[in-house]
Amino acid sequence: MKIIAGNSNRPLSEAIAAYLEVPLCKASIRRFSDMEVFVEILENVRGEDVFVIQSTSYPANDNLMELLVCMDALRRGSARRITAVLPYFGYARQDRKTSPRSPISAKLVANLITQAGADRVLTLDLHAGQIQGFFDIPVDNLVSAPVFARDIKDTAKGNGDLTIVSPDVGGVIRARNIARRLDVDLAIIDKRRERAGVSEVMNIIGDVEGQRCLLVDDIVDSAGTLCNAAVALSEAGAKTVSAYVTHGVLSGGAVSRVSSSPMSELVTTDSILATEAVRVSQNSRQISIAPLIGEAMKRISEERSVSSLFA
Repeated sequence: MKIIAGNSNRPLSEAIAAYLEVPLCKASIRRFSDMEVFVEILENVRGEDVFVIQSTSYPANDNLMELLVCMDALRRGSARRITAVLPYFGYARQDRKTSPRSPISAKLVANLITQAGADRVLTLDLHAGQIQGFFDIPVDNLVSAPVFARDIKDTAKGNGDLTIVSPDVGGVIRARNIARRLDVDLAIIDKRRERAGVSEVMNIIGDVEGQRCLLVDDIVDSAGTLCNAAVALSEAGAKTVSAYVTHGVLSGGAVSRVSSSPMSELVTTDSILATEAVRVSQNSRQISIAPLIGEAMKRISEERSVSSLFA
């Protein structure tokens, strides 16, 4: 087993390597003066089971190109099997045609990863489950529910007045999974999106009065949806509102928007490297998914079940 770390999230790669007690493979991933990506693997990988860890987060195109070039180098170095480990799969929100003559970029990225030499993909909380079908190679889509449920149990101080809330209808399955693990109630926010990047909360399905509400989602980008949901829950009588989100994209002024909202805390995983704004924020924190991804990588390498992790 060999582990290659891309430049997108080096701390996460090091944490995964530490969990597995496997040193990171020596590799040089750098740029030419015109920003072309150059990769050189400095160890023998012939016949090896190689995992390339790279989140395709900001800058998404640079990080994606790094991943593709790295896998091509491994394929030409005769690696036995190449697994692309994508803690955050960029372009996942472009999973269908939303207007005439618009692309399905998630499918294009799936094709690029496959053609570059990946034999399988390991990722976390895909924005849409059908993206697994965009690949013609095996895809293991891990879920963050066990990690979130464990953290909630450790920090919530009892679950008698907890309610898990999905910020939209599309995320109900994800929220229900955590609610089931904690044995608490579930509420749903019905919203109407007038245009891209702008959401309007319309109705709350479920009783949240006097409850500590935990919003659960897969991606927080501008944080507009979460903040609108927090306002609606507070107006409906929620005691407190916090949020658990897998991928903290948090672009632009998202962190300050969260800080000025009724949310007491925003918890994300470290699938995306934390920005300086996140690190200094008083009401934002990250929890590690290194043990989850590391255990999945170990099971893949040993040809054992991955799905049993979530039983």
